Amino acid sequence: MKEKKSQSIKDEIKGYIVMNGWRMGDVARKISKPNSKSPLQNLSNKLNNETIRYTEVKEIADALGYEIKWEKK
Repeated sequence: MKEKKSQSIKDEIKGYIVMNGWRMGDVARKISKPNSKSPLQNLSNKLNNETIRYTEVKEIADALGYEIKWEKK
């Protein structure tokens, strides 16, 4: 079950990136630290390994013009 959840998170983030006309590499470069090597590979690894931080997800959302809101179920 864990694998299915991680896949959906990865797909959700990638979906927002593509839906807004961006490419993964563009977003990776925008949120990466200066002089960072392989920002696309780093972002892909974090998504695949479920090691992306919440702050990084917020940075991606901000780069795409979104904000993350929590809503009670």
